[in-house]
Amino acid sequence: METSFHMSLPCLSVKDTQDFYINNIGASAGRTSENWVDINLFGHQITFIKAEKFNFNNPNYVFEGKILPSFHFGVIVDVDNWKKIYTKLTKQALEVVTKTTFLKEKTGEHLSFFIKDTNDYMLEFKSFKEPKDMFLA
Repeated sequence: METSFHMSLPCLSVKDTQDFYINNIGASAGRTSENWVDINLFGHQITFIKAEKFNFNNPNYVFEGKILPSFHFGVIVDVDNWKKIYTKLTKQALEVVTKTTFLKEKTGEHLSFFIKDTNDYMLEFKSFKEPKDMFLA
């Protein structure tokens, strides 16, 4: 049995957030109301709840010489879906950040890119060369 995760995050606009995830990322909406929306992100439930202006301290970190956002979330997909998503987002002239291969020729090698959503959250898409290596050191 596969296990899905649920995450709840504040958003500034339910409509703009829903539009971004459906029309840009290709996700689908689940239950929705005036103050929140459930987004189906590759089988995982992210609930965005309308909130007042919020502020996260977003320190960055360096991994393999790349500056990456420490506050981010993401999804892991197979390489074909990763390429489709990357192509779709770049064709929409959205700013894709840090497209690279991490841990090249090492355990855990993976493709990665980040994109910022309408709430300034960084969303990462990963594809492991060997999916079985996802949690190996």
